[in-house]
Amino acid sequence: MDKIKELSEARIGPLMLKYFIPSFIGVFVNALYNIVDRIFIGQGVGAEALSGVSVIFPIMLIMMAFGMLIGIGTGVMVSINLGKKDKNRAEKTLGNSVILILIVSALIMIIGFALKRTILESFGATEEIIGYANDYLNIILWGVVFQVAGFSLNNVIRAEGNAKIAMYSMIISAGTNLILDPIFIFVFDMGVKGAAYATVISMFILLIWVVLHFRSHRSVIKLKKEYMSIDFSIVKDIVAIGMAPFSMQIANSVVQGLLNKKLITYGGDLAAGAMGIINSVITLVIMAIVAVNMASQPIIGFNFGAKNSGRVKEALRIALIAATIISTSAAFIIELMPHFIIRLFNNSSDVLYQITHLGLRTVVIVWPVIGFQVVAGSLFQSIGKAKIAMFLSLLRQVIVLIPLLYILPGFMGLKGIWTAFPLADFTSAVIVAIFLWREWRKLGDLELAVVKVK
Repeated sequence: MDKIKELSEARIGPLMLKYFIPSFIGVFVNALYNIVDRIFIGQGVGAEALSGVSVIFPIMLIMMAFGMLIGIGTGVMVSINLGKKDKNRAEKTLGNSVILILIVSALIMIIGFALKRTILESFGATEEIIGYANDYLNIILWGVVFQVAGFSLNNVIRAEGNAKIAMYSMIISAGTNLILDPIFIFVFDMGVKGAAYATVISMFILLIWVVLHFRSHRSVIKLKKEYMSIDFSIVKDIVAIGMAPFSMQIANSVVQGLLNKKLITYGGDLAAGAMGIINSVITLVIMAIVAVNMASQPIIGFNFGAKNSGRVKEALRIALIAATIISTSAAFIIELMPHFIIRLFNNSSDVLYQITHLGLRTVVIVWPVIGFQVVAGSLFQSIGKAKIAMFLSLLRQVIVLIPLLYILPGFMGLKGIWTAFPLADFTSAVIVAIFLWREWRKLGDLELAVVKVK
């Protein structure tokens, strides 16, 4: 059990770096799924097709939300149970997660096909772009189980301390997508359908890889047939911990749907395409910060379970500094060269360029606080404080951002939509800082005898 010793005894700084590098590479290439699709669709099919696929983004977020619900909930409980030296319950948690994946994926697919057109229209699809959105979604829904399972189980690989293997998972899958996209779109002239097929095939390969890992000698915990049955006490723990990131993603999906409708109202169909480009940029930066969380989560979760608050605080301190450096650097780069970033997605529409240019530069104004906000909020998830984690996850997207999206456009038009983002980021960061300060003080003398999921 070298991984167990490493999590409990290795120096925090080098250990965080060891986990961060593969986590960053893994999430970076994972982010390339939607980004590569948008680049090839924008360049190979056109600006309207890019807008159509951008309308699908809220639905993709819902699929990812369920992957996070199960994957992060399972990952945290695996880390905590390994910290308690209870490998048996960790393996039972993994087995239960597989059953949850199958049930949830089937429900998403059935509901998705039944309410497809209603969902697309509610997320802002107009008659000009709904055909592209429908073609893409038809294929993605058939592969939803691959997406949910691949994301969920790969997160458990990372949680057990095998960050490099989790990285290889994403490189293999995203690499497949990168190869298949231009072949299907340009060579076979399949348009948005080609991008969807490339995504589904890539996710299927990811699923095969992660399942084989948990049946191999490389895994710390094993996927055992006898544990693949529902234990409601374990399911409760998984759902309680995973509810915070799940709620955040669902809220993000609702916000994206609302955004699409507001953008089309105040800026036309191409404004939705602009949001697709901006979301691609945001995703890359947030994924880098998420990699910091992924690197710290096994360390924080394990040592919280092992009642070592000193190592919990040290890991958190390093994660906060690293995430702030990432978000600040990203804001500087984007403000410096927005032209290059926008033209990467589409270089034929001047209207799309102008809309995206204003939006991108406005959205990143207060990004230096984003890194701190994401990591601080995730602390409560890592130590099992589900209620606080869920509140902080919903804070920016629901409690602050949605009201601003209803208020500001009425006074400022399209610019009001972009302005809502930095205002929500700053307000949320202040509130998160208050919660973090209180928890930091508690960690100094916190009694860690029992891990209680609140």
